Amino acid sequence: MAETAWSVSGDYFESCSCDFLCPCAPSALTARPTQGTCTAVLIFHVDRGRYGSTALDGLNFVVALRTPGPMIEGNWAVGIITDERGSPEQREALAAIASGQAGGPMSHLAPLVGTVLGVESRPVNFTHDGLRWSASIPGMFENVIEGVTGANAAEPMYIDNVAHPANTRLALAKSSRSHLDAFGLRWDDESGQINGHFAPFAWQAS
Repeated sequence: MAETAWSVSGDYFESCSCDFLCPCAPSALTARPTQGTCTAVLIFHVDRGRYGSTALDGLNFVVALRTPGPMIEGNWAVGIITDERGSPEQREALAAIASGQAGGPMSHLAPLVGTVLGVESRPVNFTHDGLRWSASIPGMFENVIEGVTGANAAEPMYIDNVAHPANTRLALAKSSRSHLDAFGLRWDDESGQINGHFAPFAWQAS
């Protein structure tokens, strides 16, 4: 599958269990998460995409993960959710891209993964309105973040030149709702104080 030509572009957002601002990105993954372990959910919406001859436009996918300590030390537990609306071929393509099996940015994280918890297909609801981003799967997860604004109250602040698979420039956000019950990973937070990010993404086979 790694030899298949593919490209996807669209929007991504995430939240993690670290307090705002998460120390992982500015430390190049070497810092200990603020809660000791890190649970994170990354959600991707493909505006335009193709895997070989298979179109991926309009589909979503999710990567849920937990690390037992600093991310750079590895042993991540990872589960992948592909969009139920896709055909079997589309879901297989999204799983290959999200896992890094097809190459691309996620393949660089593959050495850090200790356990693959599974791949499931579910209806992924994704919405974006200004600085507010939300996604949910009934009975599995719900994630809502809001951009943290800077001097211009209409624009988020950013962290730049970071080693992140989605983008090297990430908008800063806080999560108002993070719920996860999937692949044996459970997490709930409504404090409004934990970390979030959002950015456009554009990936291709490498």
